[in-house]
Amino acid sequence: MNAHTHRVAGHRLPRLDGVGKVTGKHVYAADFKLPGMLYGKILRSARAHALIKRIDTSRAAAIAGVRGIITAADIPQVRYGAAVRDTTVFATDRVLFMGHAIAAIAATSLEIAERAIEAITVEYQDLPALYDPEEALTSDIRIHPDWESYKALPIISRKGNIAGQARIHVGDVEGTFATAYKVYEHRFTTSLQHPGYTEPRVATADWDANGIVTVWCNTQLPFDTQTTLAEILDLPAARVRVTVPGIGGGFGGKLRIGVEHFAALLARKTARPVKVMSTSEEELTAALPRQASVVLLKTAVDKDGHLLARSGRIIVDCGAYAGSGPGTAAIALQVMAGPYKTGALAFESIAVYTNKVHSGSFRAPAGPMANFAMESQIDMIAKDLGLDALDMRLRNIVKEGDPGPSGETHISVSIEECLRKAADAIGWHDRNPEPGRGKGIACSWWMTTGGSSGVYVKINPDGSATLVSGAVEIGTGALTGAAQVLAEELSLDLTDINVTGVDTQAAPFDYGAQGSRTAFSVGNACLAAARELRRQMFEIAAKQLQAPIEDMKLQDKHVVAGNKSISIAELARISRLAGGGLIAHGTAISPAPAYDPTRVNNHPLPVWNTPSYHAHAVDLSVDQATGRVTINRYVVAQDVGFAINPTYIEGQIEGGVAQGIGQALSEEIVYQDGRVMNANLTDYKMPTAMDVPEIESIIVECRSAAGPYGAKGVGEPPCIEPPAAIGNAIAAAIGCWPNSLPMTAEKIVASMRARHP
Repeated sequence: MNAHTHRVAGHRLPRLDGVGKVTGKHVYAADFKLPGMLYGKILRSARAHALIKRIDTSRAAAIAGVRGIITAADIPQVRYGAAVRDTTVFATDRVLFMGHAIAAIAATSLEIAERAIEAITVEYQDLPALYDPEEALTSDIRIHPDWESYKALPIISRKGNIAGQARIHVGDVEGTFATAYKVYEHRFTTSLQHPGYTEPRVATADWDANGIVTVWCNTQLPFDTQTTLAEILDLPAARVRVTVPGIGGGFGGKLRIGVEHFAALLARKTARPVKVMSTSEEELTAALPRQASVVLLKTAVDKDGHLLARSGRIIVDCGAYAGSGPGTAAIALQVMAGPYKTGALAFESIAVYTNKVHSGSFRAPAGPMANFAMESQIDMIAKDLGLDALDMRLRNIVKEGDPGPSGETHISVSIEECLRKAADAIGWHDRNPEPGRGKGIACSWWMTTGGSSGVYVKINPDGSATLVSGAVEIGTGALTGAAQVLAEELSLDLTDINVTGVDTQAAPFDYGAQGSRTAFSVGNACLAAARELRRQMFEIAAKQLQAPIEDMKLQDKHVVAGNKSISIAELARISRLAGGGLIAHGTAISPAPAYDPTRVNNHPLPVWNTPSYHAHAVDLSVDQATGRVTINRYVVAQDVGFAINPTYIEGQIEGGVAQGIGQALSEEIVYQDGRVMNANLTDYKMPTAMDVPEIESIIVECRSAAGPYGAKGVGEPPCIEPPAAIGNAIAAAIGCWPNSLPMTAEKIVASMRARHP
């Protein structure tokens, strides 16, 4: 089906959930209430690393209104986790970070629960703590002394305080360094960043008379949450039901279990429904932020700026538990390679335990950290060689058919188009239009995460369709995009598609709202379901119209054969009477491309599915006295394959850039001696509407072979390049590069003073 023939897909249609959200009628998990509901609160550690000598809950239990208290002693000791099973519900013998859960209380009001938490006494014996991941690599202190007994994915390589270690190696790196025209070495650091969703993590749990627990929560991965809860509660997964009323943003911070297990355990203890919701302080001290990192890069070039060999190491601070750290660190290796011709590579990732909050999978995990380092260094090299930074990129970028870092083949490559369009849009030819003003550019590539998606589609007697998916709408509009694909295939209007909420008891499996995959994967499943529905409709229509199936097509909500037609609504009514209705199950999974396994070691995601390409360009001014950055223009050129709905794609680009600006200039969870010093939304500096400029989006369509109508993943790429693009523009404005995130005004002033003492 060619783009110009689309009647629904590719058009700027309103989101299906839009009216409910703008009118306040949409029910979020935070709004959810049940009769007789209790309120849960968590006691969290005030020490970073200490033995628990004694927990006294007697004073708390005596408070009127307290209905239940649980600690590690009250539940089975189960270890869970994505890559490494190192996590427990509560601290057992030791606390591993300030904010570590020690006990949970359910009470008749939130105020009583908070008072009861304060009444619990914990006696500690302090242990030496590790806050620096580089120090943790060489320290004799073990944050997990019994790590060898933890189960882990077979691909994960561990030792000491290392939770995971991966490598990509291609060619003779050291030999090339020895003979290259020039070799450059740089070090970069990035900080912890909270995902910044509007709605905190929240869950309400209730057990029915048959021993089935239902959890209403705002998880991005309902089926993963179901599986993890089943492990913790020692139940078959079928006895755990997870539903998502609505989710006020996730950005990867709600991929893994957050407070659902506390709600379920307290509900079982009290035989009452229990709601647990994080506070802003808990979000900043005990949620799942983007990891802090240290990136070391070494690059060899010839005199014309061609990249000959590169080596690099990224050290990712996992915090107290591995969480997503091993996978996040490994993904950084492909980002460090970038959309550049491979040459010789030796990249290593190390995920390290420290006594800080355990980290998660914030939007484009590892993307901004690795890209900030790699794209900053490209500019540094270009300046030293006397080359234009755009020209240097253009002479090194991959072309169609070039090999990638894992030996895969780059296809549907659009990086040159993205770079040229972004640069042209900000007038790249004049990088320093006036003193204190500069322009920067950065580019990258990113995956469309795989995993399976299933949908059920039912045609209703009025001719509308109901779409049942296990994918959560997290605010991106991705399910509207999938519904546009379904409507397109069934010749319906978008408003004829009803998308249900997610309920693990009724919905088919979906790998989850993560990795830029939802519209892509659920859209493909809708294509499969539509094919089956067309088959069913054509068989019935053949009898009703007395026409051969091969002559039939769907057109304007009818099956048409020559000059005869019958409405989809009529076919649905006939099928209900004769065969149970028009119902189809569609599934989709994207097989990983071929790659060279000899190039990768212990990498949990060694090759990327359906990559996209993108470039960001920024024009900004730096106040020479204060270091304050003002962004004058910000342009994104992003390859989306096929724009299923340009409006929601632009929304994703604008939101991603806003998060990237925050990481670049202001956002940082600040630690001092193991304690978060800015655990509130006043001191944790997320950009406001006053800080974010108008974002100009240039949608590039270089179609993929795998996505619906050629679509590629959209959601994560926009937050990858902002730190590097902004850093390069700052350098163009002041003549030197801040090498750590965030690039605060104080750091910028310090850089200028160091250059001109």
